[in-house]
Amino acid sequence: MCSKVDELPAARTTGPPAVPVVEPALTVIRPAHGWQWIDVAELWRFHELIFFLAWRDVKVRYKQTFLGAAWAILQPALMTVVFTIGFGSVMHIEPPKGYEGQYPLFVFAGLLPWSFFATAVANAGNSVVGSERLISKVYFPRLAVPFASVGAALVDLVVASGMLAVLMMWYGRGPVWGWQLLLAPVFVGLMTLLALGVGTFLAALNVSYRDFKYVIPFMVQVWMYATATIYTQPSPASLNSWVHVVLAANPMTALVGGFRAAVLGGEIDWLQVGIAAAVGVVAFVGGCLYFRRVEDTFADLI
Repeated sequence: MCSKVDELPAARTTGPPAVPVVEPALTVIRPAHGWQWIDVAELWRFHELIFFLAWRDVKVRYKQTFLGAAWAILQPALMTVVFTIGFGSVMHIEPPKGYEGQYPLFVFAGLLPWSFFATAVANAGNSVVGSERLISKVYFPRLAVPFASVGAALVDLVVASGMLAVLMMWYGRGPVWGWQLLLAPVFVGLMTLLALGVGTFLAALNVSYRDFKYVIPFMVQVWMYATATIYTQPSPASLNSWVHVVLAANPMTALVGGFRAAVLGGEIDWLQVGIAAAVGVVAFVGGCLYFRRVEDTFADLI
């Protein structure tokens, strides 16, 4: 006699269902070769890094200093005193028209933007060599280093602008309220663009040729005297010699003069400003392109 065996259901397993294994994506970083365009999207992804690098430069510059950020004001202020005494009291040079008895204000309004530009170019030119340990160990867009140095110089400009406001109140000369005053940030932006281009180009050259460490300060000093910071901007009618042509061709002459006219009032030579803006764009694009062209060799040379 056969007994009937009931079929029992299969035993149920407890616990969550099995999760399929997904292989992680493989990212391969290869050095760029040849001429490379500016990767704006990548720079934007690392915008926080640029901010912290700029803030680091500001903190390191004034760390363990007695006056701290006041040095940003003292540098153009002391240069104003020197040029006022040298040109005004010793050489008896008449102040420009409209600035009778206000020559220190005229000089400071020119040295303020120039000090920003000179500091930005000098710091950016030495930034890559100064960040050798960071560059040789961690990947990030190398353009962030000179860009952050120029950003740190902008902080000095904002701080030193307070001294310009004090001088304007001291001489009873308020700002020219209106559309012309709104052009002051525009001129600062054009100077920033020019400083980024020149500083980035010098930073790339400084990695391969360390002589530029000594050339940059000399170049900046000569450039200052070729810029209308402590004297008036040459008019087109006075361009009768090669010296005047060189002064007019210097983009910083138009930008410094435009900044001073936007804040204190005066005429703006729009033709020279347009030329200076074009030179700034060309310098920015050319400097960044050359930087990108040689940045893959930085880790080996630095």
